[in-house]
Amino acid sequence: MNEDNGSRYIQPHDSLEAMELIQKLFNQYRRAPLTPELLAYHQNLIERLEGDIHQAAEAEGQAKRVQELDRMIKLMKDWTAIRLSGRPFNAKMRHFRFLPEGGQVKFKRHPHKIKASSNHRASRH
Repeated sequence: MNEDNGSRYIQPHDSLEAMELIQKLFNQYRRAPLTPELLAYHQNLIERLEGDIHQAAEAEGQAKRVQELDRMIKLMKDWTAIRLSGRPFNAKMRHFRFLPEGGQVKFKRHPHKIKASSNHRASRH
């Protein structure tokens, strides 16, 4: 019954893995009803991003990752402001960026040849 408390939590190996984990967690609770517990949890994630994860990204020498981290922190702070004002947050985070939901519909175009002697093509949508 003597379990190590450290094995209970996920230990990311680098800053990228930590950022991906926090992004996944954020996308899970982004539409949840705003409660004091959720707000405290969200604030804790922001503090982790600004603290040890930011230091790890700088120590790794990844300038692009530090910029992505800063963008991610800004998005999470904006989420707090939007949700506290009572507005819905109709977006998610993808590749550490803001991605609005319900974007433009894209049709896949697969051209096929018409069964004829000519070289015409038709598109099926």
